[in-house]
Amino acid sequence: MKRTHLCGELTQDDIGQHVVVCGWVNRRREHGEHLAFVDLRDHSGVVQCVVDNSVDVRSEYVLEISGTVTQRPDGTINENLSTGQIEITDAEVNILSVAEPPPFPMDDRADDVDEMVRLRHRYLDLRRPRMQRNLRVRSQVNAAVRSAMVNQGFVEVETPMLMPTTPEGAREFIVPSRQRPGSFYALPQSPQLYKQLLMVSGLDRYFQIARCLRDEDLRADRQYEFMQLDMEMSFVDVDDVLSAVEVSVLDAAEAVTGVRPDEIPRITWHEAMNRFGSDKPDLRFEMELVELTDVFSATDFKAFATAESIKGINAPGAAADWGRNKLDALTDTAKSFGAKGMVWIKVGADGSFDSPVAKFMSETEQQELAKRLGASEGDLLLMIADDWLTTCEVLGELRNRMGRPPVSQGPYRYVWVVDFPLFVGVDATSGLPRPGHHPFCHPHPEDFELLESDPTKVRAWAYDLVLNGWELGSGSIRIHDPELQRRVFDILGISRDEAEERFGFFLNPFKYGAPPHGGFAYGLERLAAILAGEENIREVIAFPKPQSGLDPMTGAPGLVDEGQLTELGLAVLPPPVD
Repeated sequence: MKRTHLCGELTQDDIGQHVVVCGWVNRRREHGEHLAFVDLRDHSGVVQCVVDNSVDVRSEYVLEISGTVTQRPDGTINENLSTGQIEITDAEVNILSVAEPPPFPMDDRADDVDEMVRLRHRYLDLRRPRMQRNLRVRSQVNAAVRSAMVNQGFVEVETPMLMPTTPEGAREFIVPSRQRPGSFYALPQSPQLYKQLLMVSGLDRYFQIARCLRDEDLRADRQYEFMQLDMEMSFVDVDDVLSAVEVSVLDAAEAVTGVRPDEIPRITWHEAMNRFGSDKPDLRFEMELVELTDVFSATDFKAFATAESIKGINAPGAAADWGRNKLDALTDTAKSFGAKGMVWIKVGADGSFDSPVAKFMSETEQQELAKRLGASEGDLLLMIADDWLTTCEVLGELRNRMGRPPVSQGPYRYVWVVDFPLFVGVDATSGLPRPGHHPFCHPHPEDFELLESDPTKVRAWAYDLVLNGWELGSGSIRIHDPELQRRVFDILGISRDEAEERFGFFLNPFKYGAPPHGGFAYGLERLAAILAGEENIREVIAFPKPQSGLDPMTGAPGLVDEGQLTELGLAVLPPPVD
């Protein structure tokens, strides 16, 4: 085979040239008594070839075709193809491989095929133009990110895949040790500990495109194994880290779309919750949360009178689409998110309120409520009254359900969320605060005096990057001072002995001079999926797992030979008896 051109790259400039193309039969059509058309496809596109009618080829046969590029006759030009102006004539066909009929079409009609069928034959699914494009988008993202980091002075370092268990919160995949029966490695949830040790080593700026694994339930933006851009920097503050990450993200977006996004805005965690009810806010649509507590400060409505916080949202023009049954179901949804209840109001033609609770509101309250929410005829108003955080979170969920467009639907709206809480709530059993991210996040210096007296009000130097309502990644400035780390451990109820046992290998090196440092990591599949216009990261992964976790192509996970278990010192329990 001496391929001279790709199928989809031939143009009118190639007319008169003798060419050799290779690929798969996309379609064969009869053309009179003596000729036939063969549409040959490779990853670049399709080209029409005029062959002798005696050539017996079928869908997905692999061919080598040689011939001369000519102008298509008048009336036969296909404007829907990049090669629609030309064809290959006087074609000679060499069959390289025959093929059975595929289980689904090799075009976008396969999008309607059951996903398990597509994944069972993933090697065929990947031939389709959509999947070819997605994997190339993913490759563009990786290349742009790597180049951006290198150009900023970062050094690429690979960290171990076999490591000790870590306190990062997610369930780990465990690997048994053959040489030390009864002992186990963990597969990395992230390279967090190693990259901080690289800062102690003086590397200054580290990055890698790291494979991470977490044994968590799968969903649209989560797989067991995923790739992330992982980075860490020394002698930096929050601005330095965010600026370095931003360059890589915007470079990747520009590489795929040809347009460089604007500088990414920043909002605090408190503002994000207050306005959007989410720490991963989707900025592509309005419907912001509106403060209403003061409107009902003297209300006779009992459900509002005792509430710490009252907020509302306006779903413009939605009243007609939401009947009583759907609204009752939406109320149940609000309760499932933690609310005690939900108030709904339909706005009538004369500005009147249609709601079971309208009779409990004074005329002044109704007028001010309509003003605050910008209510017009046909709007649907939703309100939650509860503690501040519950009110925000529940309304945030309702906001997304009522107004959020598909993740892939433009425009691209990035946002930095900064100043997360260092601790989130209190453990019901121990009564101790829980870490917001992990116990190594640096407290905001302005809040040091609150660490022991009011820890839940302490902010962290922690930050997330969000795109179209998806969290791309998170990071923080780390604690590098052993004394400050001990204070945080004390608040979390981690004794010095426990800290030494769990984190000693990580913290002891800090005794030898740790620089101030911080870092970040973001999911490359999530970024690539949005840039490719996909709703699920599976569509930008070559061989993903479905939601069940069972690989329909390979059958993994499967049973292990008894001899392997014996060698590892393991035994499998019998299945439970019903």
